[in-house]
Amino acid sequence: MFTTDAIIDAVQTAKKTWVKTFVTNDHIAESMNEFVDAQAEYTRKAFKATADSATQIAAETTKMVKEAGKFDYAKFGEGIMKAYTAQNTAKAK
Repeated sequence: MFTTDAIIDAVQTAKKTWVKTFVTNDHIAESMNEFVDAQAEYTRKAFKATADSATQIAAETTKMVKEAGKFDYAKFGEGIMKAYTAQNTAKAK
């Protein structure tokens, strides 16, 4: 299984190889490599923030599903039926 860091590193290496191959001016190459490094750092942080958010959302969703499972739907249904019966009885009088 691939990790995001490995994928980011692979893309970063490919970009740096392209710069090394096709850019002959050392100052321009250095500037482009710094930009590639900045992109990689930003992308790592973005993926980490996304993964952290997804983990937190999944945990909260699981917690809410468990709480919903504890709800007594039969008792709730009985309450609704009692209210409906009382309303119909009041209308009939």
